[in-house]
Amino acid sequence: MRHAPAFAALEEVHAGVGRRVAIVFTRWNDEIVSEMRTACIETLLAQGVGGDDIKEVTIPGAFEFPLTCKLAAQSHKFDAVIALGCVIRGDTPHFDYVAREAARGITDASVTSGVPVIFGVLTVNNEGQAWQRAARDQDNKGAEFALCALEMATVTENLKRVKNG
Repeated sequence: MRHAPAFAALEEVHAGVGRRVAIVFTRWNDEIVSEMRTACIETLLAQGVGGDDIKEVTIPGAFEFPLTCKLAAQSHKFDAVIALGCVIRGDTPHFDYVAREAARGITDASVTSGVPVIFGVLTVNNEGQAWQRAARDQDNKGAEFALCALEMATVTENLKRVKNG
């Protein structure tokens, strides 16, 4: 017996028409984060997300992601939330605390809300590594995080549909 696939074809998973996305981004390391933010928004728009369906929320730094992402996800006004930031290792253990808690809190926000919350936080050893991942003429991760958000919104929607029969 053949089963119908429960998931959309690959070309359909990045469709953004009708999707609502929150982008939570930090002011810390603003130049780097701004490059990712621009690529993220451009990608969402190119995939069909309406400009009015993208909500931007600015926070001071990565330590503030857990609460902000959780509130955005629990509002159920968004199909996905994208956390955009950059934490660069320094001479003290501060990096470890911030990166760990940001990752833990973002994961918690997604799991407890049932809404995809994308970990778009660069955790790098130096500014050069950050620019390799954020520069417009290189592998800008902002676009990748946008596509991930749309794909996870589709996957989540399809899984909920299968669950509800």
